[in-house]
Amino acid sequence: MTTHDQPSFAVHIPDAELEPEPLDPAQIVSGTPEVTGKVLWESADGKQVRGIWQITPGVVTDTEADELFVVVSGRATVAVEGGTTLEIGPGDACVLREGDRTTWTVHETLRKAYHISL
Repeated sequence: MTTHDQPSFAVHIPDAELEPEPLDPAQIVSGTPEVTGKVLWESADGKQVRGIWQITPGVVTDTEADELFVVVSGRATVAVEGGTTLEIGPGDACVLREGDRTTWTVHETLRKAYHISL
């Protein structure tokens, strides 16, 4: 889906319908987390992406892109390998650096609005 030529718009993030995004089973540490999301905008060159992402409770690992996100609902602990541990919840803005290896412990289904630079 190309959305780079989309006009200005608004989305009510808490109610936005999201689509399943398969999670690599190798990323799951514990539980049965499920991921859904929706790309709202993507630059013509594909290097900037904005959207909504949600994950249900469980523990997963990831290697991050350069990302800024704001948590809309839910709670999680994000441990950055060799770095800090972030406790995030509604209203929190978080910046993850490209290449950060993280472990997400999702306590309550977490929904976020994000901007990723690839």
